Amino acid sequence: MNAYAEKVDIIQWVAGLEDKSTLKQLKQIKEQSETRKREMFHSISKEEHESILRGLEDSVNGRVLSHSDVRKRYEKWL
Repeated sequence: MNAYAEKVDIIQWVAGLEDKSTLKQLKQIKEQSETRKREMFHSISKEEHESILRGLEDSVNGRVLSHSDVRKRYEKWL
């Protein structure tokens, strides 16, 4: 099963949950995940942060290459 199908399966399972204890555990997992993301974001350097923002801006503005285009461009080094 691919990742998308796994996610859909989990979403359907969660949507049907009635057990409050399981829902509470899932909420804790979600909160821990969000905390880890924030901690990771604050642990990077200013240069890394700026680089990430430039990359996101490039993506929004369509300044990106597909994986296959990059592989073609650099295949002699791969």
